[in-house]
Amino acid sequence: MSRALLKDPYNIIITGVGGQGNVMSSRILGNMLVGRGYYVTIGETFGASQRGGSVMSHVRVSEKSIWSPQIPEYGADVIIAIEPAEGIRALSRYGNPGVKLLFNSHYVYPSSVIRGEVDYPLPETIENSVRDLAPDTIFIDATEKAVSLGNPILAGIVLLGAICGTGVLPLDGKDFRKAITDRLKHQQVKLNMEAFDAGFRLPGS
Repeated sequence: MSRALLKDPYNIIITGVGGQGNVMSSRILGNMLVGRGYYVTIGETFGASQRGGSVMSHVRVSEKSIWSPQIPEYGADVIIAIEPAEGIRALSRYGNPGVKLLFNSHYVYPSSVIRGEVDYPLPETIENSVRDLAPDTIFIDATEKAVSLGNPILAGIVLLGAICGTGVLPLDGKDFRKAITDRLKHQQVKLNMEAFDAGFRLPGS
């Protein structure tokens, strides 16, 4: 597999809400890229993450040097949206016509919506907006796939597998296994590999 990045630096955003494994996914992706010999910086922003608030990770990758962790506005090359509304939020600030968006189509309603204080956008409204802003979008119900494997938090890993399956990153299952083997117990490694491989094989990825 070629080591070449499509551009340098290559800017990746992973966004979701607290409890979805956003930070874990970004750290694993960073470890995978470091294992390939890249310079990687990761910056994270948190809302009320313990209560389902916004969590966003900026991952910047270079073959040449270390970059600041903050991706410039409209400067994302890839956005991985674990939660749809957070994907729209990231897309509006960091997206551009050429961005590749990997979009989990499973919705997480914040407490303000559940209490009836605010309205959550209709799924068709979100999907139409996404298609207008980012023509290169792949919609995946990563949470459904994760639940079928026994744990919804694996949705982020399913999406990591899917973005690697697109070929925009020079990574595959061997890189993933190497990145998690020292971090997780044997049974967890097996389950996470199943989630990654499931994402890697998904249609459109």
